[in-house]
Amino acid sequence: MGVLNVTPDSFSDGGRWLDPAAAIAHGEQMITDGADIVDIGGESTRPGASPVDEAEEMRRVLPVVEALAGRVRLSVDTRKESVARAAVASGASLINDVSASLWPVAADTGAGWVAMHMPADPSIMQEHATYDDVVVEVRDYLLARAEKASGAGVEEIWIDPGIGFAKTAAHNLSLLRHLDVLVGTGWPVLVGVSRKSFLGRLGRAPLGPSDRLPETVATTTWAAVQGAAMVRVHDVGPAVMAMRLARGTGRCGEGPGRGEGRDAAGGNGREG
Repeated sequence: MGVLNVTPDSFSDGGRWLDPAAAIAHGEQMITDGADIVDIGGESTRPGASPVDEAEEMRRVLPVVEALAGRVRLSVDTRKESVARAAVASGASLINDVSASLWPVAADTGAGWVAMHMPADPSIMQEHATYDDVVVEVRDYLLARAEKASGAGVEEIWIDPGIGFAKTAAHNLSLLRHLDVLVGTGWPVLVGVSRKSFLGRLGRAPLGPSDRLPETVATTTWAAVQGAAMVRVHDVGPAVMAMRLARGTGRCGEGPGRGEGRDAAGGNGREG
């Protein structure tokens, strides 16, 4: 899953793809580089980010969805019901939902749905990075939402531990170390670690977002080998090469568990 931020303030590439023509060209490049899904988001959800109103989010997202529809599978990264419905009507077929609340939209529209763990709004979420057992608590949160969505008739459901969302570096690493706990639920797991800030503090001098590619490739490959069915990345080409290598070992996640239509191996303004 390639990340396409049409935002001015995303943590890694805010402003680069805000112009629709630039965003469309970048999406086309990700398709060329081998993305199975392009994930289009018009609101940053990095820590401390301010919300965007519905009209502005649609203005950013919908022209890009319409232009890329039919070229590759498209996902819309949103917390808003109206934006999700409009994007699906324009050609998206997956709702990447950091709020884990939009399963009724997926049920109504027939779209796939990703439930991510984020226990508080981005503006205050790092104040909520407190857990007795982060792995168990994240698993139970996601299982509850996946079961609700399934009961409502959603056929394609993914779970995402929300690396960097109300998580410390230690929490992030624990979730990565114990991904088998999430994989063992039977729901296909999506992992997004691309360029996140905790990677810039692993063993080297602090690194800016664009300098975290080696760490991103390493943790993305780890996630795939541990059974993640999809990885979400800014740098599609290197990730595709890493996924091919992981698949060649016979240890790479195989995609859909429960539900239908999952065939991908994939930040928007997400930071941790």
